[in-house]
Amino acid sequence: MTSSIEWRISDELVPYEQALAFMEERVAAIRAGTAPECVWLLEHPPVYTAGTSAKPEDLLWHDRFPVHQTGRGGQFTYHGPGQRVAYVMLDLKKRGGDVRAYVHDLEEWLITTLGRFAVRAERREGRVGIWVARGGGREDKVAAIGVRVRHWVTFHGVALNVEPDLSHFQGIVPCGITQHGVTSLFDLGLMPSMPEVDSALMAAWDEVFADTP
Repeated sequence: MTSSIEWRISDELVPYEQALAFMEERVAAIRAGTAPECVWLLEHPPVYTAGTSAKPEDLLWHDRFPVHQTGRGGQFTYHGPGQRVAYVMLDLKKRGGDVRAYVHDLEEWLITTLGRFAVRAERREGRVGIWVARGGGREDKVAAIGVRVRHWVTFHGVALNVEPDLSHFQGIVPCGITQHGVTSLFDLGLMPSMPEVDSALMAAWDEVFADTP
């Protein structure tokens, strides 16, 4: 259950730097035992972020939006209005200490959430993120995953495309993948509100994650 986790939901756009500062503080507090684990659901103003494996040539628009270097894994990704970002700050030492299992659970969380909207979303071997088959061999990414772990406390997290401006993804090679596209719930013909997406995320969390007693 979610009883020991603090859920934060921001209705206003949160600047990327502000979110990073909060995560840094909360990760330190979780490690020190002075604050609870936390999941923060929010949207950012348009921004490109570069993970630790980002290649400079994968940034195609240099002056369109701010670009932030970040310590999470992965390559370039886009955040912006209409995309629900979930920053997940957990103490993995209390949850088995298995980073791969944690990433698998994040994937399962997204898949379960999308299933609540009758979207069949799947993992793909060798590709980060969550994917939707569009027919004719086409597959589009509907959600991104980028994780960082410090002293066994997690931060960064996942990003689910609800209704972002998909043209903004054209400024980067998302996660270094050129052979496939990007989609969203609205692009798939669904029109949930952000509170409905939040409710689905919270309900799916209880199905996938379990607190340590």
